[in-house]
Amino acid sequence: METSTQTLLFAAELVEENGTYTLVVEDVRRGSVQTTPVPKAMVDKLPTFLSALSAKLNPAPSRSRW
Repeated sequence: METSTQTLLFAAELVEENGTYTLVVEDVRRGSVQTTPVPKAMVDKLPTFLSALSAKLNPAPSRSRW
């Protein structure tokens, strides 16, 4: 029986402090961290963006007509 091992490559957090949003991305393999400010308008659109990305990466199987 095969076993699989998961390896964390990147970790991301969206942090809010006093109304300012910052995206923090850690490259676990390299041990580095990058941060960038994120406008509130983009934060508000994040659920929509993630849904679109998920749909693109995991498309529903096509239905055949009988």
